[in-house]
Amino acid sequence: MGISNESSNGSQEIVHKEIRDETTPLLPVKVKEEGFHEFNGASFSGAVFNLSTTIVGAGIMALPASIKMLGIIPGILMIIVVALLTEASIDMLVRCSHQGKITSYGWLMGEAYGQWGRIALQASVVINNIGVMIVYMIIIGDVLSGTSSTGVHHRGILEGWFGARFWNSRAIVLLVTTLFVFAPLVSFKRLDSLRYTSALSVALAVVFVVITAGIAIIKLINGTVAMPKLFPELDGLSSIWKLFTAVPVLVTAYICHYNVHSIDNELEDRTQTKPIVRTSLFLCSSVYIATSFFAYLLFGEGTLDDVLANFDANLGIPFSSVFDDIVRVSYAAHVMLVFPIVFYALRLNLDGLLFPTSRHISRDNKRFAIITISLLTVIYLAAIFIPSIWDAFQFTGATAAVLIGFIFPAMVILRDPYGIASKRDKILAVTMIVLAVLSNSVALYSDAMNIFRKKEVA
Repeated sequence: MGISNESSNGSQEIVHKEIRDETTPLLPVKVKEEGFHEFNGASFSGAVFNLSTTIVGAGIMALPASIKMLGIIPGILMIIVVALLTEASIDMLVRCSHQGKITSYGWLMGEAYGQWGRIALQASVVINNIGVMIVYMIIIGDVLSGTSSTGVHHRGILEGWFGARFWNSRAIVLLVTTLFVFAPLVSFKRLDSLRYTSALSVALAVVFVVITAGIAIIKLINGTVAMPKLFPELDGLSSIWKLFTAVPVLVTAYICHYNVHSIDNELEDRTQTKPIVRTSLFLCSSVYIATSFFAYLLFGEGTLDDVLANFDANLGIPFSSVFDDIVRVSYAAHVMLVFPIVFYALRLNLDGLLFPTSRHISRDNKRFAIITISLLTVIYLAAIFIPSIWDAFQFTGATAAVLIGFIFPAMVILRDPYGIASKRDKILAVTMIVLAVLSNSVALYSDAMNIFRKKEVA
């Protein structure tokens, strides 16, 4: 019996360790394990920086189109509301994890709902992150090679510099980027190796925000911008349904939940997690509001789904073409440098789904190479055939992102495996699930109807 109990305990420890290995998505935990660095504890500012980097990605490019659809006042209010709901959902995860001494999102789902809960979380992270990776590639293709997704061709940087050539076509440019930029960066087995590129990516994103706001303010002072609409234009039931398609884009812009545990694990004082989350969400919400407002103010009803594509025309200021190129190059470079961070989580969770009982992927070079090459190939091909980042965001935002960000955290609170949920927590959890399901169901319905209408017109 003693041997049986020891064997059972050992099996449980192995299962828990596997869950930690498979689902800890971005930064290695502070616990020392083979193949990882040991950390002495992250600072408050460092943790805020890491979480903010996770949040601010490609979503910032699609938010101006959401403001155009919703109007300035409802759009800004929605950005704030989604930020508050995101804070509440992260708080649910953190409180349960601290109570149960859980070190990963997947492990927490496994504790609450067993093996299938863990699998559901991993599958959602895979779907969400593949969608994000596709969006990153689409953005790079739009910026460097141009886009015609709206029926009007917007020239890319390379086309503007050298004219239309076979070597600066979308397929060739993305292939070169994949082979010579993404492939080397995603080949690192530890995220610690990417700390400098991550810092640079944030600086490049700030360049985009500052220049966009500066140009909009100058044109506003000169009186050369049109008055933007404050509220949406409603001309029937179909236009109301269409408003819901902006919800998945807003949800996707705040998904950072799969990195919260990794950041929490690095802290010496884990009571700092809540203020870190609040500070990060405040900073990112401020960036989102500023970018959405000023980009919509700058381009008005001509704002594209990927606002970067708008920076290929005369902005009505001195050195317009120079600023156009600086904005587009800086954000394209930002996306290239963020890509490997999100890819890391994608590869880790996909490996956990396909090989749940195998040793950690960082210790198996063959498996590491096969999964990496396969994922890069799928993402590259999808980015070639999906014309718009709006399409990609609507899919991932209305499915996996809403599960990761709102439904799974609410489900954990409702199951309450550690007996810490208050009545208010459970009411909020139910409300979150109902809002998420209803709004995203309507968004999917509206998307499907729009696709059918386009086919009928064609």
